[in-house]
Amino acid sequence: MELNGPGLLLRPWQDADAPAVLDAWHDPAIAQWNPQGDALDLATARRWVRWRADWSGGGHVSLAVADPTDPDTMLGSVSLHRIQGGDASIGYWTVAAARGRGLASAAVARLTGWAFEDLGLERIELCHAVANPASCRVAERAGYLAEGTLRQSHRYGDGRRYDEHLHARLVTD
Repeated sequence: MELNGPGLLLRPWQDADAPAVLDAWHDPAIAQWNPQGDALDLATARRWVRWRADWSGGGHVSLAVADPTDPDTMLGSVSLHRIQGGDASIGYWTVAAARGRGLASAAVARLTGWAFEDLGLERIELCHAVANPASCRVAERAGYLAEGTLRQSHRYGDGRRYDEHLHARLVTD
């Protein structure tokens, strides 16, 4: 399955994405807000890509973010997690070269629309560290309304627990 939008391609993960994923994991911003643990090598990246590509369990949907003019170049990730009972959570990241162009917001909005229409979801939550204002802008631009602050709700890459903003979209929004 592929999803398209203006300047956007969401495509299945490929084994060939593993080196780019490994590079992304070494980006300080991705390592901070999307930590993957300590064993960061090509074999781990390859397992991660294969896990993300396998939707057979029904609990997640994950796609690589790419530019439609260069679909083999991975620019980021967008995923639905904890899909159950009409609800899900959404997460995303983009490589440094892709930031500042609205790509993350477009990817989140496109996958959200697909999830409401094709999966029949009713509510999708998006959480981000309060200390990550760029993710707050992504949520707002993708139509996710702020619902509150979760105090010290998640441990991030530096090992510290951070407050998180909770945003959500409803199918009726």
